Formats: sequence, C-alpha cells, structure tokens
Amino acid sequence: MPSDEDSSSAETEKVYIAPLARLAAWIFSVWGILIILKAFYDLFWGEPEANLYSARPWQFVTLPQWMRYSGFELSYGAACLALAAGIRAYSKLLPKTLNRPKKPALLDLFK
Repeated sequence: MPSDEDSSSAETEKVYIAPLARLAAWIFSVWGILIILKAFYDLFWGEPEANLYSARPWQFVTLPQWMRYSGFELSYGAACLALAAGIRAYSKLLPKTLNRPKKPALLDLFK
C-alpha cells in the first residue's frame, strides 16, 4: 500500500506569480527613490570626498564633472522608477497563482 509520502509526487504546489513581480517593482521603487534623493543632495549640497583631501576645493574632481555624475545618478534613479512602473503594470496581466506538479527534491541532506 502506498503511503502519503509516496504520493507526494502527484501533489501540486501553489506558486505565486503576480506578487513576486510586485515585490520586484517595490524593490526597484525604493532603490530608485533612494538614488534620486542622493542625486538631489549631490546636485545642491554635496561635494566629492576629494575636496576634503586636496589643497584647494574642486582640484581633483571639477564642478562640471561632479554635476555630470549627479546627473547620471538622477537618470539612474529615474530609470529604476520607470522599470518599477513597467513591472507593476505588467504584473496586472499575470495570474496571481499557478498550480504545478510538485517535483521531488534532488538532494536530501537529512536522510
């Protein structure tokens, strides 16, 4: 007589699809917001650490170079937010869950 453990290969498992995409969108959103805040700080108040160790400020890193770096940070943060919005919109097209056959474990360390 087969036991319940032997019939586990015929069982199904529930896989969450849309919530996983929403989690990725949330992570990209948080990261994008943090980067944009850092970019605004660098644009208006920040300065490179090289200014602390040079005889004159803006000797090693010039102000135009610093502005270009801050602009890159700003565009990177905006790209993360755009990617998050795209993933969020796409997650609405995905099914919430998916049932699939449960696969047996390939390696059991505790036998």
